[in-house]
Amino acid sequence: MQPEPNHAVQREEGHRSLLILALLAPIVGAAAGLLGAVFRLALDQADNLRDALIVRAHDKAVGFVFVVIGCAGAVTIAAWLVRRFSPPASGSGIPHVEAVLSGELPPPPPRLIPVKFVGGLLAIGAGLALGREGPSVQMGAAIADFVGRVFGRRWSDRRVLLAAGAGAGLATAFNAPIAGAVFVLEELVRRFDPRIAITALGASAGAIAVARILLGPAPDFQVEPLGYARLQAWPFFVALGAVAGLVATLYNVTLLGAVRMAERLGRWPVELKAGLIGGTLGILAWFAPGLVGGGDRITQHVLAGEVTVALVPLAFLLRFGLGAVSYAAATPGGLFAPMLVLGAQLGVFFGALCRAAFPGLDVDPVAFAVLGMAAFFAGVVQAPVTGIVLVTEITAGFALLLPMLGACFAAMLVANLLGSAPIYESLRERTVRHQQATDLTRTAGARSGNSR
Repeated sequence: MQPEPNHAVQREEGHRSLLILALLAPIVGAAAGLLGAVFRLALDQADNLRDALIVRAHDKAVGFVFVVIGCAGAVTIAAWLVRRFSPPASGSGIPHVEAVLSGELPPPPPRLIPVKFVGGLLAIGAGLALGREGPSVQMGAAIADFVGRVFGRRWSDRRVLLAAGAGAGLATAFNAPIAGAVFVLEELVRRFDPRIAITALGASAGAIAVARILLGPAPDFQVEPLGYARLQAWPFFVALGAVAGLVATLYNVTLLGAVRMAERLGRWPVELKAGLIGGTLGILAWFAPGLVGGGDRITQHVLAGEVTVALVPLAFLLRFGLGAVSYAAATPGGLFAPMLVLGAQLGVFFGALCRAAFPGLDVDPVAFAVLGMAAFFAGVVQAPVTGIVLVTEITAGFALLLPMLGACFAAMLVANLLGSAPIYESLRERTVRHQQATDLTRTAGARSGNSR
């Protein structure tokens, strides 16, 4: 007969493990916050440098060629770094983190961190429409796993730390500590676990405590205080959510289609594909430098009411295609920031139409821009609580919480009725399949070499 388990011993071990996780969480968060803050500051400098070089290049006879080759070269180097030193650093990194947490892939090695940092800096700095949050999340996860190994924790504890480190990375990327913790529970592990929740909260708190020393405490976007919505406007909020769900479905299809198209060019070196995309971005940057890059400046202009509404549809279409093409370059970079740009543009244009059609309602297009950010995020990622909390924290739009619920409800409903899978779930499946195919190829090659 098997001896009965000693529940008192198991409970004591569980408490000891939780206490250790609680002590390590702020350490992981502080490290992720420091690295994420430095990454944000470096990206700001890269954006400023790119803009300055483009301005100077317009005064030179070969300026156009210089800009195109410079953008192509930076993206090419980023793709080479990923292929040569750390293939898991490709793309957002969030699908890879999810695959690690589900046991489908091994944890990322520490060398991923410099590849993700430098590669992301080159790719986003060159003008690709990618976000900083993907690199921040994956680097935070890698840091957490490294800390867990240093302190000799078993995989069950390292898994908790890894999820918390990823959340700390997101918290730092947007100065949104609550969204970082919610993201861990809703998107990464998709269940409520007290151990994970406690560790995620501790890591996010540690990350923000360090990051705000460098970045300051202000929300990411400056928005004039918005009043509480009138009841008569609610049907328009729900309608905006439905439109956002439809557009989000199209966005997911377009993004995955661009990735598949890039994969079909399998005989082309990844550096060549990335260089062509970078060069194309360089052409756009020459003519419209304000439309390239991660997009925070575009979002800020929209939220400040500083855009010409008639030009918003064109800018939206350009950014819509730009985001999909940029992700296909297989360089480090996330999806959150580009999604927020599209959501804000969609919302402000929809709000302007509503105000023109119903002037008596006194509709504020900026409020619709904030709602559009949350609704589009919910439609694409299908993590509505994360989207609502994130947008609320980065805009301080607490008065719009209830309208966000209605808009996200409609976005989620439409996206699911249209059969749209969450984007990170689709990307995770592709990441796992690609890794398995790569492992099989290496195994076959090793066997072939041994047989010789």
